[in-house]
Amino acid sequence: MEKYLKLLKQSQLFRNVEEKEILSLLKCIAYKIVNYTNKQNVFYEGDTIDKIGIVVNGSVHIVQDDFWGNRSIIAHITPCNLFGEVFAFTKNKSLTVSVITAEPSEIIFFDFKKLITVCHSACDFHNRIIRNLLEIVAEKNIFITRKVQYLSKKTIREKLLFYLSDECKKQGERDFTIPFNRQQLADYLNVDRSALSNELSKMSKEGAIDYHKNVFRLKNDVIK
Repeated sequence: MEKYLKLLKQSQLFRNVEEKEILSLLKCIAYKIVNYTNKQNVFYEGDTIDKIGIVVNGSVHIVQDDFWGNRSIIAHITPCNLFGEVFAFTKNKSLTVSVITAEPSEIIFFDFKKLITVCHSACDFHNRIIRNLLEIVAEKNIFITRKVQYLSKKTIREKLLFYLSDECKKQGERDFTIPFNRQQLADYLNVDRSALSNELSKMSKEGAIDYHKNVFRLKNDVIK
Protein backbone atom coordinates (compact mmCIF):
# COMPACT_ATOMS: atom_id res chain seq x y z
CA MET A 1 0.00 0.00 0.00
CA GLU A 2 2.95 2.35 0.60
CA LYS A 3 3.35 2.93 -3.15
CA TYR A 4 -0.18 4.42 -3.27
CA LEU A 5 0.29 6.84 -0.37
CA LYS A 6 1.32 9.89 -2.40
CA LEU A 7 -1.63 9.40 -4.72
CA LEU A 8 -4.09 8.88 -1.86
CA LYS A 9 -2.72 12.03 -0.24
CA GLN A 10 -3.86 13.92 -3.38
CA SER A 11 -7.40 12.60 -3.00
CA GLN A 12 -9.95 14.95 -1.51
CA LEU A 13 -10.93 12.15 0.88
CA PHE A 14 -7.53 12.41 2.56
CA ARG A 15 -7.13 16.18 2.35
CA ASN A 16 -5.16 17.50 5.36
CA VAL A 17 -4.32 13.94 6.42
CA GLU A 18 -0.64 12.97 6.61
CA GLU A 19 0.77 9.84 4.99
CA LYS A 20 1.57 8.26 8.38
CA GLU A 21 -2.03 8.94 9.44
CA ILE A 22 -3.33 7.26 6.28
CA LEU A 23 -1.22 4.21 7.08
CA SER A 24 -2.58 4.18 10.60
CA LEU A 25 -6.14 4.36 9.29
CA LEU A 26 -5.56 1.50 6.85
CA LYS A 27 -4.70 -0.74 9.77
CA CYS A 28 -8.21 -0.13 11.15
CA ILE A 29 -10.31 -0.44 8.01
CA ALA A 30 -10.68 -3.11 5.36
CA TYR A 31 -9.41 -2.27 1.89
CA LYS A 32 -8.83 -4.16 -1.36
CA ILE A 33 -6.92 -3.31 -4.55
CA VAL A 34 -8.47 -4.57 -7.81
CA ASN A 35 -7.23 -4.38 -11.41
CA TYR A 36 -9.72 -4.11 -14.28
CA THR A 37 -9.53 -4.35 -18.05
CA ASN A 38 -11.06 -1.79 -20.41
CA LYS A 39 -14.88 -1.59 -20.44
CA GLN A 40 -15.22 -3.94 -17.47
CA ASN A 41 -18.07 -3.51 -15.01
CA VAL A 42 -17.03 -2.41 -11.54
CA PHE A 43 -20.59 -2.13 -10.24
CA TYR A 44 -23.81 -3.12 -11.98
CA GLU A 45 -27.11 -1.27 -11.89
CA GLY A 46 -29.22 -2.92 -9.20
CA ASP A 47 -26.24 -3.78 -6.97
CA THR A 48 -26.26 -2.76 -3.33
CA ILE A 49 -22.83 -1.69 -2.14
CA ASP A 50 -21.03 -1.37 1.17
CA LYS A 51 -17.74 -0.06 -0.21
CA ILE A 52 -16.43 2.99 -2.02
CA GLY A 53 -13.65 3.18 -4.56
CA ILE A 54 -10.76 5.51 -5.36
CA VAL A 55 -9.28 5.29 -8.84
CA VAL A 56 -5.48 5.05 -8.63
CA ASN A 57 -4.81 4.27 -12.30
CA GLY A 58 -7.02 4.64 -15.38
CA SER A 59 -10.56 6.03 -15.20
CA VAL A 60 -14.18 4.92 -14.92
CA HIS A 61 -17.53 6.11 -16.22
CA ILE A 62 -20.72 6.32 -14.22
CA VAL A 63 -23.36 5.33 -16.77
CA GLN A 64 -27.10 4.79 -17.03
CA ASP A 65 -28.75 2.64 -19.70
CA ASP A 66 -32.41 2.87 -20.61
CA PHE A 67 -34.73 -0.03 -21.50
CA TRP A 68 -33.57 0.04 -25.14
CA GLY A 69 -29.87 0.08 -24.31
CA ASN A 70 -29.26 3.78 -24.96
CA ARG A 71 -26.44 4.92 -22.71
CA SER A 72 -25.89 8.20 -20.88
CA ILE A 73 -22.58 8.98 -19.20
CA ILE A 74 -23.29 10.64 -15.88
CA ALA A 75 -19.69 11.27 -14.81
CA HIS A 76 -16.06 10.56 -15.67
CA ILE A 77 -13.95 9.56 -12.65
CA THR A 78 -10.19 10.08 -12.92
CA PRO A 79 -7.26 9.10 -10.62
CA CYS A 80 -7.46 10.33 -7.00
CA ASN A 81 -11.25 10.66 -7.25
CA LEU A 82 -13.92 8.78 -5.35
CA PHE A 83 -17.08 6.99 -6.43
CA GLY A 84 -19.88 5.01 -4.80
CA GLU A 85 -20.10 7.13 -1.66
CA VAL A 86 -23.64 8.44 -2.26
CA PHE A 87 -25.14 4.96 -2.56
CA ALA A 88 -22.99 3.56 0.24
CA PHE A 89 -24.44 6.26 2.51
CA THR A 90 -27.96 5.02 1.70
CA LYS A 91 -28.34 1.66 3.42
CA ASN A 92 -29.74 -1.12 1.21
CA LYS A 93 -30.36 1.30 -1.67
CA SER A 94 -29.67 -0.41 -4.98
CA LEU A 95 -27.62 1.37 -7.63
CA THR A 96 -29.55 3.20 -10.34
CA VAL A 97 -26.35 3.45 -12.40
CA SER A 98 -23.47 1.21 -13.45
CA VAL A 99 -19.75 1.86 -13.07
CA ILE A 100 -17.63 0.77 -16.04
CA THR A 101 -13.92 1.27 -16.72
CA ALA A 102 -13.10 3.67 -19.54
CA GLU A 103 -9.62 2.11 -19.88
CA PRO A 104 -7.55 -0.48 -17.98
CA SER A 105 -7.82 0.68 -14.38
CA GLU A 106 -6.70 0.03 -10.83
CA ILE A 107 -9.05 0.82 -7.96
CA ILE A 108 -8.72 0.75 -4.18
CA PHE A 109 -11.94 -0.15 -2.35
CA PHE A 110 -12.61 0.78 1.27
CA ASP A 111 -15.19 -0.69 3.62
CA PHE A 112 -17.59 2.23 3.95
CA LYS A 113 -18.96 1.44 7.41
CA LYS A 114 -15.49 1.17 8.91
CA LEU A 115 -14.40 4.32 7.11
CA ILE A 116 -17.13 6.45 8.68
CA THR A 117 -16.96 4.83 12.14
CA VAL A 118 -14.59 6.62 14.48
CA CYS A 119 -12.30 4.22 16.32
CA HIS A 120 -12.14 4.02 20.14
CA SER A 121 -9.22 6.42 20.27
CA ALA A 122 -11.29 9.03 18.37
CA CYS A 123 -8.34 10.03 16.16
CA ASP A 124 -8.58 13.60 14.94
CA PHE A 125 -7.51 12.61 11.42
CA HIS A 126 -10.39 10.11 11.21
CA ASN A 127 -12.79 12.95 11.98
CA ARG A 128 -11.11 14.97 9.22
CA ILE A 129 -11.72 12.13 6.76
CA ILE A 130 -15.41 12.01 7.66
CA ARG A 131 -15.68 15.79 7.15
CA ASN A 132 -13.93 15.44 3.81
CA LEU A 133 -16.36 12.73 2.79
CA LEU A 134 -19.33 14.94 3.59
CA GLU A 135 -17.79 17.74 1.51
CA ILE A 136 -17.35 15.33 -1.41
CA VAL A 137 -21.02 14.33 -1.23
CA ALA A 138 -22.05 18.00 -1.17
CA GLU A 139 -19.84 18.78 -4.19
CA LYS A 140 -21.29 15.80 -6.09
CA ASN A 141 -24.74 17.33 -5.58
CA ILE A 142 -23.46 20.61 -7.05
CA PHE A 143 -22.00 18.68 -10.00
CA ILE A 144 -25.35 16.98 -10.66
CA THR A 145 -27.06 20.37 -10.62
CA ARG A 146 -24.51 21.62 -13.17
CA LYS A 147 -25.07 18.54 -15.32
CA VAL A 148 -28.82 19.21 -15.32
CA GLN A 149 -28.00 22.69 -16.66
CA TYR A 150 -26.12 21.13 -19.59
CA LEU A 151 -29.00 18.84 -20.41
CA SER A 152 -31.65 21.54 -20.04
CA LYS A 153 -30.24 23.49 -22.99
CA LYS A 154 -32.52 23.20 -26.00
CA THR A 155 -30.03 22.74 -28.81
CA ILE A 156 -26.91 20.64 -29.29
CA ARG A 157 -24.90 23.83 -29.87
CA GLU A 158 -26.05 25.32 -26.58
CA LYS A 159 -25.17 22.11 -24.74
CA LEU A 160 -21.75 22.00 -26.38
CA LEU A 161 -20.92 25.64 -25.67
CA PHE A 162 -22.04 25.35 -22.06
CA TYR A 163 -19.97 22.21 -21.50
CA LEU A 164 -16.87 23.42 -23.38
CA SER A 165 -16.98 26.77 -21.59
CA ASP A 166 -17.08 24.95 -18.25
CA GLU A 167 -14.11 22.77 -19.19
CA CYS A 168 -12.11 25.75 -20.46
CA LYS A 169 -12.65 27.67 -17.22
CA LYS A 170 -11.96 24.60 -15.09
CA GLN A 171 -8.63 23.87 -16.78
CA GLY A 172 -7.64 27.53 -17.08
CA GLU A 173 -6.11 27.06 -20.53
CA ARG A 174 -7.11 28.40 -23.94
CA ASP A 175 -6.38 24.97 -25.41
CA PHE A 176 -7.96 22.28 -23.25
CA THR A 177 -8.57 18.55 -23.43
CA ILE A 178 -11.89 16.87 -22.68
CA PRO A 179 -11.97 13.29 -21.31
CA PHE A 180 -14.37 11.95 -23.95
CA ASN A 181 -14.27 10.64 -27.51
CA ARG A 182 -17.18 11.60 -29.78
CA GLN A 183 -19.49 8.76 -28.74
CA GLN A 184 -18.76 9.36 -25.07
CA LEU A 185 -19.35 13.10 -25.45
CA ALA A 186 -22.66 12.39 -27.17
CA ASP A 187 -23.59 10.02 -24.34
CA TYR A 188 -22.56 12.62 -21.75
CA LEU A 189 -24.66 15.38 -23.34
CA ASN A 190 -27.47 12.94 -24.18
CA VAL A 191 -27.49 13.70 -27.91
CA ASP A 192 -27.12 11.75 -31.14
CA ARG A 193 -23.48 11.18 -32.14
CA SER A 194 -23.96 12.06 -35.84
CA ALA A 195 -25.84 15.24 -34.94
CA LEU A 196 -23.11 16.15 -32.46
CA SER A 197 -20.37 15.65 -35.06
CA ASN A 198 -22.31 17.74 -37.59
CA GLU A 199 -22.72 20.56 -35.09
CA LEU A 200 -19.02 20.51 -34.19
CA SER A 201 -18.15 20.72 -37.89
CA LYS A 202 -20.51 23.68 -38.38
CA MET A 203 -19.12 25.50 -35.36
CA SER A 204 -15.59 25.00 -36.64
CA LYS A 205 -16.43 26.31 -40.13
CA GLU A 206 -18.16 29.34 -38.60
CA GLY A 207 -15.06 30.13 -36.53
CA ALA A 208 -16.67 29.46 -33.16
CA ILE A 209 -14.23 26.73 -32.13
CA ASP A 210 -11.11 24.88 -33.19
CA TYR A 211 -10.61 21.23 -32.31
CA HIS A 212 -8.58 18.15 -33.08
CA LYS A 213 -9.88 14.91 -31.61
CA ASN A 214 -10.51 15.79 -27.93
CA VAL A 215 -8.41 18.99 -27.81
CA PHE A 216 -10.53 22.16 -28.14
CA ARG A 217 -10.12 25.91 -28.34
CA LEU A 218 -12.99 28.37 -27.92
CA LYS A 219 -12.87 31.53 -30.03
CA ASN A 220 -13.78 34.96 -28.68
CA ASP A 221 -16.38 35.44 -31.42
CA VAL A 222 -18.47 32.39 -30.55
CA ILE A 223 -21.59 32.20 -32.71
CA LYS A 224 -24.61 31.02 -30.73
